[in-house]
Amino acid sequence: MPRIRKFLRKCKKKIKKTGKKFVMFLYRVEMKILPVNKRIIIFESNMGRNYTGNPKAIYEEMVRQGLDKKYRCYFMLDNVATEIPGNAVKIRRMRVRYFFLMGIAGVWVSDSRMPNYIKKREGVYYVQTWHGTPLKKLALDMDSVNMAGETDIEKYKRNFFMNTRSWDYLISQNHYSTEIFKRAFAFDKTLLEVGYPRNDVLFYGNNEEHICNLKKQMGLPLDKKIVLYAPTWRDNEYYAKGAYKFNTSMDFSLLREQLGEEYVCIVKYHYLVKDNIDWSTYGGFVYEFNMCEDISALYLVADIMVTDYSSVMFDYSLLRRPMFFFTYDLEDYRDNLRGFYFDFIAEAPGPLVGTTKELVEAIKNYDYKEYEEQYNAFYQKYNHADDGKASAKVVEAIEKIIEGER
Repeated sequence: MPRIRKFLRKCKKKIKKTGKKFVMFLYRVEMKILPVNKRIIIFESNMGRNYTGNPKAIYEEMVRQGLDKKYRCYFMLDNVATEIPGNAVKIRRMRVRYFFLMGIAGVWVSDSRMPNYIKKREGVYYVQTWHGTPLKKLALDMDSVNMAGETDIEKYKRNFFMNTRSWDYLISQNHYSTEIFKRAFAFDKTLLEVGYPRNDVLFYGNNEEHICNLKKQMGLPLDKKIVLYAPTWRDNEYYAKGAYKFNTSMDFSLLREQLGEEYVCIVKYHYLVKDNIDWSTYGGFVYEFNMCEDISALYLVADIMVTDYSSVMFDYSLLRRPMFFFTYDLEDYRDNLRGFYFDFIAEAPGPLVGTTKELVEAIKNYDYKEYEEQYNAFYQKYNHADDGKASAKVVEAIEKIIEGER
């Protein structure tokens, strides 16, 4: 290890002079001369932006089982000040040590695509957890693309196809997703239809004591009901690639006026949204939680959820709590941006509204019995695999990889 540290220090000095080209040169050389270590596991959530989602849940199950002591675990992060449990080492993404470890690690666990310049070696196993059940068309199923100015659909599909060639395992939340993933990702390797690890907490954490503790930790009032507003991002509303705007027709003043006596509102951005909005005008009513907050905790504290076309609807439905769909741009989103896999209007397990006034009325007059049949059908179709044990099932698969039982 001292020799490796000395080597890395020399590399850092060299990088200051020659930059990325030298790093990539070292990366290619390393992959030719250093062996793969199957007992090194790399974890990454949302391209290193945070510590959340399926990779987090899988890693924390390894901690629970004591496997973070048995294997060398690394979590790749933009912010290494992020607190994480267990023995994993936090590595700053895109630095020298990041490339060094990506070059020798035997197992990768990620919920997003790796950059094209990260090449998977022979003997490395890539567990792609993905990050949601799809309503919006994906990858090779898309007819057009308009993401941060990218409009070349054929190029987009080629890049996506090349990326998915490196995946060895893919996690699916349900049979519906499994069939779409096979086609949209041209995936023909091992599909683990076990539900999503990130949803395990919705089983073991859905109790009054845990929810009360979460509210206290988040600084939320205990005497108010909570509305969670969690919309997705819009492909064509952006500042730059990977930096999208928070544009909404929601009238938060009207929400506060009509619901403020009984409710407070949590606003949760999609991790690709980069807006820094001043919510002080709505102090005591709107609580902002950014991309670094794990949304599963917000599901648990929320009495109702308002979303649009986000995959959060599939996760939140596990709790069987009321959902409302603020779909002010439904036709444009469906017909011009992405397209949907199913008849969203027919299957949505709650009211679709186009204005804040309609949303307020829907919340005030909500009757579960009116949507019970749709909710049950939705639950059975999309939640049949989730049972609170998905993390353990994925960890078992990873252990078999490492111990040569694949």
